[in-house]
Amino acid sequence: MAGLTLDQADTIVRQALARGREMGLKPLTVAVVDDGGNLKAFAREDGPGAALRPQIATGKAFGAVGMGISSRALNERVLERPHFGVALVGASNGRLVPVPGGVLIKNGDEVIGAVGISGDTSDNDEEAAVAGIEAAGLQAGI
Repeated sequence: MAGLTLDQADTIVRQALARGREMGLKPLTVAVVDDGGNLKAFAREDGPGAALRPQIATGKAFGAVGMGISSRALNERVLERPHFGVALVGASNGRLVPVPGGVLIKNGDEVIGAVGISGDTSDNDEEAAVAGIEAAGLQAGI
């Protein structure tokens, strides 16, 4: 199967941001990575926000695709085994953020990337990510 296209990644970003606005969320930062964890598309909405939102959004996506599970599932594992979380963050040179809001992008059964969102609550970030993925005609791996 073909990998994640730039057009699909752009659709995910645009539609995730649109969903966030529909929901009345705080300004969002959206990062889409391919199946190798490389940044494919990125956007940060105007407005106040933490200086680390780009790194957090990218880290959620990177962690999801790097481990092959959503950052929500990754968070649950880290809560059960804190030393595992410390090891993952260290092994990724601090790039991995094990917090909900990172969702796998699937084309059928194949993982082709991930999207990470930061800016509102983790549940809301995740909902916007799923909306973006589905708008691109792909499946979300939560």
